[in-house]
Formats: sequence, C-alpha cells, structure tokens
Amino acid sequence: MRGQTPVLYHHQKREKVSVISALSVSPRQKRIGLYFRCLPGENFDNIHVASFLRHLLRHLRGFVIVILDNGGCHKGEAMRAFLRRQRRLRLEPLPPYAPELNPDEAVWNQARTILANGRPDTPAELVKALETTLFGISKSPPKLRWCFHQSDLPPFLP
Repeated sequence: MRGQTPVLYHHQKREKVSVISALSVSPRQKRIGLYFRCLPGENFDNIHVASFLRHLLRHLRGFVIVILDNGGCHKGEAMRAFLRRQRRLRLEPLPPYAPELNPDEAVWNQARTILANGRPDTPAELVKALETTLFGISKSPPKLRWCFHQSDLPPFLP
C-alpha cells in the first residue's frame, strides 16, 4: 500500500556462538595477555566459566586476581566448588552496571569493528572469524594496552 513501510517476514533458525575472554597483566613486567574461548551452540554457564578459569590458571603464574562483571554465569555451585579448591585465585566483582570499568569491553569494541563487515554463513565460520580477530588483538600490545587506558580503572600501566 502506498505510504506505508513494507514489512518483510522471514523465519530464521538462530544459531549462536558464545565467547568468553579475559585480559591479564603480569605484575612485574606489565605484560598484557588476552585469553578467550568460543562455545558454539551453547551459553556460558558457571560450569564453563569455572573451566575457563582453570585454563587461565594453567597459563598464569602466581596469585591471580580476576575482576569480573556480575553476570549470572559467574555464579553457581560449579564456581563455588572450583573456588574452594583454588588457593591462588581471588575473584573481585565490578560494581553493577559499570562497563566503563571493564577493560574487556574494549576488546569487544575492537572485535566488533573488525568483524562488522563480515557475514559468516555458519557458526563454524563465525568461530573462525572470532578466533582470527581475537588472536590478532592478542598479538598487538598497543591494542591490549588501549583496553586498559580507555577504561575508568585507575592507571597502573606505563
């Protein structure tokens, strides 16, 4: 009909890929790292988050402080059981609704910019694009440093 916005209907099967990531800073050398994991077809829950933190502890030496948002996937029995067994890990929550304090948000801002013009046809193609993008960010010290400098955390990097 003339003068009305057309409405297009389509059916779409929603396939998804969930991703978790963490930035690390070594206290002595101030070296920054980026760790991530993709989970096709599922959401991260506290079981997956505990597994990711176990993965982090295998790669990071010494005492580890993890600052995380208040997402529901960071809470639950699997996380509590995992934390009871970890003597060198401490979790510190960000205040509610404070993405400006989370340097990991800048990782995703960069990733969205890089991935914006792509259109993967399958979850496997999306995983590959995500892994390539995040791996590229992880190999760029200036990009990683920018994640911390753009956040409202107190400065602690040179």
